[in-house]
Amino acid sequence: MEITNLQKEVDNWIKTVGVRYYNELTNMAILTEETGEVARIIARRYGEQSEKESDKNKDLGEELADVLFVTLCLANQTGVNLQEAFDKKMKVKTERDFERHQNNKKLK
Repeated sequence: MEITNLQKEVDNWIKTVGVRYYNELTNMAILTEETGEVARIIARRYGEQSEKESDKNKDLGEELADVLFVTLCLANQTGVNLQEAFDKKMKVKTERDFERHQNNKKLK
């Protein structure tokens, strides 16, 4: 599914189930919170922190989906076409970083 379709799906959900968007500042705070939940799982499951028993059943995919959902909300609220922005970013990264990554001895 293209990002544009995801944005439309989120917008439809907000209008039919969610009543309205939270304001942008609230959604930014929610995005920060959700990102923190992803960081906690990564740090404890894949990093050096010990994983608490209460964290072992946390679903990383679900938390990443929360980050995506709020990101899509913010894009909708601010008039950003994420598909266009993503495509542009991938082009820039590909052109700018190709040789840099290919020549990075740390990545080989």
